[in-house]
Amino acid sequence: MFTTKEDFISSFHTTKSNTFDDFLNLYSVRIRNNIIPLKDYVERKNIKLSSIKNVYNHIIQREKYLERFYNTSLSIKQNLSIQREPMIKNEMNNNKLVNYKNVIRNMHYLDILQNTKSGMENNPTFLKVLIDIYKNNIIDYKILTPSAIHYIEQGRIGSVFSSFYFRASIMNPYLVYSLNTNVLKGTRIFTPTLGWSSYSYGFMECQEVIEYVGTDVIKDVCQKTRTFLKKYYPTKISKIYQSPSENLMKNKSFASKYKNHFDLVFFSPPYFKMELYPGSKQSTQKYSEYNVWLKKYWEKTIELCLHVLCPGGKLCYILSGYGTKNTSNEYKLIQDMNEITKKYFNYVEMIPLFNKNVHVTEHRETAEKIIIFHKS
Repeated sequence: MFTTKEDFISSFHTTKSNTFDDFLNLYSVRIRNNIIPLKDYVERKNIKLSSIKNVYNHIIQREKYLERFYNTSLSIKQNLSIQREPMIKNEMNNNKLVNYKNVIRNMHYLDILQNTKSGMENNPTFLKVLIDIYKNNIIDYKILTPSAIHYIEQGRIGSVFSSFYFRASIMNPYLVYSLNTNVLKGTRIFTPTLGWSSYSYGFMECQEVIEYVGTDVIKDVCQKTRTFLKKYYPTKISKIYQSPSENLMKNKSFASKYKNHFDLVFFSPPYFKMELYPGSKQSTQKYSEYNVWLKKYWEKTIELCLHVLCPGGKLCYILSGYGTKNTSNEYKLIQDMNEITKKYFNYVEMIPLFNKNVHVTEHRETAEKIIIFHKS
C-alpha cells in the first residue's frame, strides 16, 4: 500500500553516467510545448556556465534531494493513530501537524504529484518535472530563470521544485479528525468524494465514528481506500462506491439502504477547474461550462446529500472562491454553491480555515471556509 524510500528513489535511477560535456550536448530545455537544445538556450539567455554546472551537479547527486523530499513529504510512522489533542473550533488549520498528510501523499503519490493537473495552462506537475530532469534529459525553463538559479546556488533547488510546480491539494486527516471531534460530532459519515482517502483516515480515528461510506470516480483511489480501511479499521463499518456522486442516486440499492441514514455528510468538493483530476468521469470533464457544472454536478450532489442525511443531520463542506491573476475569470463558488445548498438545507454557520491550502499556482489566494448546514 505504501511506497518505501528505496523504491521511490530507485524509480529515478538511470544507467546513464554523463560528464558535464555530455550533459551540455544531451540535455534540452522545455519552454511550454517547445523543446530546444540546452546549449542553444544557454547561449540565447546568456546564462553563466557556473550556473549550469550547479544544475548538473544537482542532477548527478539527485539521491540527496530525493531522500530529503521523501523524509519530509512521504515518510510515515508505523503507528498511524492520531494521538494528538484535536484543534479547537476557531483554530482549524489544514497545515498543522502536516506529517499526517504524508500518509495520504505516500498512498496516492502518483496521482497527487503527477496525474492531477493544474487548471492553469503551462504549469507542469511536480513529478513530471522531476522525471524529465532526472530521466528524460529535459530541464523546464523555469529552473533556469534568475530567481531559480539564485536558489540553486544556495543549495535550495527543492524550493524551486516546490514553489514553481503543481501538486494536488490534500486535506489533512488531522483537520478532519479535529473538526469532527470538536464541531461536527458525526457518528455515521458519508462523503461524496474520498479526498485521496484523507476523509476516511480522519473520521475513523474519531472514537465516536461507527460507520464510514464514501464514493469517488477514481478507481485506484477507491481500491486503496478500501484496502486502507480493511487493514487499519477492521472493526468499523465501511463501504466504498466507485461512482460520480451526481449519479449515485441511480443505484437503487444505495438509495434504499442509505435513505435518512447518516448524521453527517462531509467533503471538500472540486473547485470547478482549479485542479483537473485523472479520468473521463470527473465532473469538470463532463460539464465544462460553469453554470452547467453547478446544475448537473453540484445540485445533483446536494440532492444526494439531502436523501442520505437523517432529519437534523449536518452537511459540511470546505470551499473557497477563486480566480486567476492573468484573466478576468473569477468563480464565486461560495456564493453560487451556497445559493443552491440553501434551497435544500438550513444554513448554520461559516468557520474560517486558517491556512493556504492550495500549492503555489497562478490562482489568487482566497480564504477557505468551513460551511455547515443542517437538514430540517
